[in-house]
Amino acid sequence: MSLTAIAEKLGRAVDRLEFSSPVAHVYNPLRYAWEPHRRYLERLGTGPKDALFLGMNPGPFGMAQTGVPFGDVAMVRDFLGIAGRVDPEPHAHPKRPIAGFSCTRSEVSGTRLWSFLRTRFGTPERFFASAAVLNYCPLMFLEESGRNLTPDKLVASERTPLLALCDRALAECVAELRPRVVVGVGVFAEQRAKAALAGFAGTIGTILHPSPASPKANRDWAGTAARELEALGVRSHRTRTPA
Repeated sequence: MSLTAIAEKLGRAVDRLEFSSPVAHVYNPLRYAWEPHRRYLERLGTGPKDALFLGMNPGPFGMAQTGVPFGDVAMVRDFLGIAGRVDPEPHAHPKRPIAGFSCTRSEVSGTRLWSFLRTRFGTPERFFASAAVLNYCPLMFLEESGRNLTPDKLVASERTPLLALCDRALAECVAELRPRVVVGVGVFAEQRAKAALAGFAGTIGTILHPSPASPKANRDWAGTAARELEALGVRSHRTRTPA
């Protein structure tokens, strides 16, 4: 199954889920930002990949705006060369409107990750030839205050069906991309990869999440991530010979 077909199926499935307090707003960029998301998946191509970098879920100024994982506007537009129509989110929180590629706020996590990958791989073409970045969960959750709520903080009765859908989609993506290493960007993503990919023959590990909310990430995140990738055997410009 293609990545586009997997994303379409997942986007429809999560739209049918219902969430209660403390969730007040749910954003699904697989719906309103489908055009740039589809273009991104088409750029990723097919496997095999050396590494799959796996994030948690969209950030308010990243994938929520551009449809691209860790999708800071400037990085998506100027480095990846991806753009596209982003429709308004009719149920958006007043503090978190969807401006698409007109968003003037920077997604620090996305800027850090894609800048790091640009340094290691040089060009988008070289990156996509051997690696991919995906998010585990496509939804962003906000509390009534506008505060971001991560999937692991959902009540169990609502978290369980969401994780089941995301686990299935991740397993399908891995079957398509056939990575040697799955790199959780943060501990949650690593844990979900281990849960979803039972029997995976490759390596599952983690790198420090680049969020500015983490004091450790604010002290040479790129250097830390580079050392963690080296320990996992993921090296710059490394490509695989197709099977």
